[in-house]
Amino acid sequence: MRTRKLTFGLYADEPGLAWVGRLVEDAVRSRNARNTRIVSATVVNSLPGDEGSTADAYDFLARQWAVEHPGQSSGERQPVELRVRLVCSRRAHRVIRRTVISALCPEDTAPHACRVPWTAC
Repeated sequence: MRTRKLTFGLYADEPGLAWVGRLVEDAVRSRNARNTRIVSATVVNSLPGDEGSTADAYDFLARQWAVEHPGQSSGERQPVELRVRLVCSRRAHRVIRRTVISALCPEDTAPHACRVPWTAC
């Protein structure tokens, strides 16, 4: 067992972030990983002079929202990086990651709009 990390880029508001947090906690609990905790959910903003920043890496999520929800306001959504640390086997880590991704995107490859635009890092 080793300490492993999961990182997700999200375009979420508070309710969306809470929903993703519950998905992660449920997936972790189902695999009996230890010492799990959400390390941080950081709103990602560009700083002046910060070329190639983390915020730039998640810009496409806001564009994805706009394409999938034409004419709708994004409201309070912001680019957020969610980091989770857990102690588990490599196999459990892969299963947890896959479970969270499946819950985030239950439609798989069929055309659909994501509740929370996301990327797994």
